[in-house]
Amino acid sequence: QVQLVESGGGLVQAGGSLKLSCVASGISFTPYAMAWYRQAPGKQRELVARVTSGGSTNYADSVKDRFTISRDNAKKTVYLQMNSLKPEDTAVYYCNGQWLRFDYWGQGIQVTVSS
Repeated sequence: QVQLVESGGGLVQAGGSLKLSCVASGISFTPYAMAWYRQAPGKQRELVARVTSGGSTNYADSVKDRFTISRDNAKKTVYLQMNSLKPEDTAVYYCNGQWLRFDYWGQGIQVTVSS
């Protein structure tokens, strides 16, 4: 059974930091491109950051220079370090893994940034 389990969310004041983690099980993690998406109330789900199997990264313009995605293949874990958080970063954050025809999602975790 494939599972992607997020942790590390919560409530933080504007300007603060949080680090999200996503632990994968049931998949051969290494070949997967891993990503973080988010969905705010009333908005579409959007890509926040992505890291390929080779370690290349890309970010949404809104989070560049504030967020950092990384992966630890030995731990089957992808991270999202979020710094200088803004109220507009408030959303449910989802972990995603893609490889070939395989596409898996975590259940999501709430991040709330207060002003």
